[in-house]
Amino acid sequence: MKIAVVIPAHNEAKYLAKTLKSLVEQSVQPEQLIVVNDSSTDKTQSIIDSFSERYPFIQSVQTNAGTEHSPGNKIINAFNHGFKLVRKDYEIICKFDADLIFPKDYLKSISTIFETNKRCGMAGGFCYIKRDNQWQLEALTNTDHIRGALKAYRKECFEKIGRLKNDMGWDTVDELLAKYHGWDVITDESLHVKHLKPTGVNYSAEARFKQGEAFYKMRYGYLLTTIASAKLALRKRNINFFFDCIKGYRKAKTENLSFIVSEAEGAFIRKYRWIGIKKRMGLN
Repeated sequence: MKIAVVIPAHNEAKYLAKTLKSLVEQSVQPEQLIVVNDSSTDKTQSIIDSFSERYPFIQSVQTNAGTEHSPGNKIINAFNHGFKLVRKDYEIICKFDADLIFPKDYLKSISTIFETNKRCGMAGGFCYIKRDNQWQLEALTNTDHIRGALKAYRKECFEKIGRLKNDMGWDTVDELLAKYHGWDVITDESLHVKHLKPTGVNYSAEARFKQGEAFYKMRYGYLLTTIASAKLALRKRNINFFFDCIKGYRKAKTENLSFIVSEAEGAFIRKYRWIGIKKRMGLN
């Protein structure tokens, strides 16, 4: 299958070469690999150039997606800038972070998943971070969720969900909308990807309310938001995260912010989430 990869990169000179090296050494190489240099002030561009000079399928494009490093719109703005260069005949589109090391057969395995399951709309492996000199699962989400760092979409699914939402929560709502439209979301636990920079280390203080805002925009409702916020706070081992989520939700509701899903999609999301909660509680 024809694979296109878009990598947003902002001051990633410390890690980018390792990411690109792992991708050019794939047993199945992408048709296109587009690195978006988002206003980097380090040697990010020179690293991109060193690879694009050697590998014709690697392209570079520069943009300014905003000065604030926050989850959501900055990274999607950069991705969308790179996506403009993707040829129309792509079959799989990947949004990868610039601080990952992929196993040699990663893209081959992802392609096989899509080829085997024609209803698979999204697929991905798992991020591992180094702790105590060992690579351990970065267990921030359930094992049925594909991390935002390594998303892969079938073209038809990507278009059906309206591509990526330019907002916090984009990497959750994409999967929910895929399921709403009847697509499968597949994770492969055998695909271990080394995540060189722990999630969220560069997020600004202003971003701390964004998760609650995302729950509001996805039409979770207050009770689901409370449960989801508590779950995330436990995983992050940070009680303040829970209160920030609730504050963010209330702030978004007070400001009457626009939703990123329709009423019908919101109803599906709430039903889907409650089914999952009841299942984990043994009530189904």
